[in-house]
Amino acid sequence: MLNVFQPALGEEELAAVAEAFASNWVGYGSRAARFEAEFADHVGVPGENMIFINSATSGLFLAMELVGLGPGDEVVLPSQAFVANANAVLAAGARPVFCDVDPHTLNPSAADVERVLGPRTKAVMVLHYGGYPGEIAEIAEVCRRRGVPLVEDAACAPASAVAGRSCGSFGDLAVWSFDSRKIITTGDGGMLYVRDPALARRANRLAYHGLEDRSSFTTAARVSSRWWDLHVDEPGRRLIGNDMTAAIGSVQLRRLPGFVRRRREIAERYDELLHDVDGVRLPPPLPAGHISSYYFYWVQMAAAIRDEVAEDLLKADVYTTFRYAPLHHVPLFGSADLPGTEEASRTTLLLPLHQGLSDDDVRLVTGRLREAVESRLAARRAGATGGSRG
Repeated sequence: MLNVFQPALGEEELAAVAEAFASNWVGYGSRAARFEAEFADHVGVPGENMIFINSATSGLFLAMELVGLGPGDEVVLPSQAFVANANAVLAAGARPVFCDVDPHTLNPSAADVERVLGPRTKAVMVLHYGGYPGEIAEIAEVCRRRGVPLVEDAACAPASAVAGRSCGSFGDLAVWSFDSRKIITTGDGGMLYVRDPALARRANRLAYHGLEDRSSFTTAARVSSRWWDLHVDEPGRRLIGNDMTAAIGSVQLRRLPGFVRRRREIAERYDELLHDVDGVRLPPPLPAGHISSYYFYWVQMAAAIRDEVAEDLLKADVYTTFRYAPLHHVPLFGSADLPGTEEASRTTLLLPLHQGLSDDDVRLVTGRLREAVESRLAARRAGATGGSRG
């Protein structure tokens, strides 16, 4: 079975874990702090504003707390997003308000976001679909003009950028994911970036039980004459990462350019091999100055055959999927009229895309896709002709 997502782990990561294991300190420590600094440098933001956490989802929940959500507040976000986005809003007592997306890019435009902003809007949350930056610069400008915080879900975009500026650095807060399916992985884990220094210090406290100084609990260092005393002004949780997973993360981050280079090669090969398949639409080209992480490669086809094609590919040991199921279809989150999202959700299929795919794998996927689409379209045409004769 060819997987849609698959990590790339090897001897370097194993050696890094062994070093952490041998150090006899596997909780949050020097390796986690170093990984925070390395990732902040990669994004181009201050290291003290970056926190290594146990998941991007935890970061989203904490971000909603940091922007001060409460009952009656609203957060604008695309329905074409992960369930954690809406869960984080709802858990804070606020209401998700869904904006539409372009049915081809599956990213919202600035106009899509601005169209649903209202007097109760307390924040805007966007993600970069498949690693494509989208109109993040324009959306950030809308948020600044309206005085509304912007939260970036950069889970799919660890190497994406616009005009040399990294995705995740446009917003007031941002999260990245390092779960088992992401481009770089720590098994589970993520990063939270908070632009405002004072708010970043608060985020650090809330990420570890609300402690003003967590160093005496997360290292073996003596930091005061009574290092065991507690200084807590507001309740927090335990969301921080650890040295074991950070050791993996540092290696993965060093390998990230090679990962993205291979993913780009695969995407370009898909483009070459599929450009002449009737009934298949390929992903849009990147605008000038945009760099993608190539997390997803998606094709689009008639809604009448999309699910059938997915079934045919599965029988041929090629796994495909669709991410993300529209959130406005979930009664818990509320409904909306979103034609672009509806079209995308009916017609889009994600093909395998990970750095472990060989050129032969890519040829297999494209060959099976071509066969499935041609077969299903031919069957539809034959059925239509037979029906008209009857």
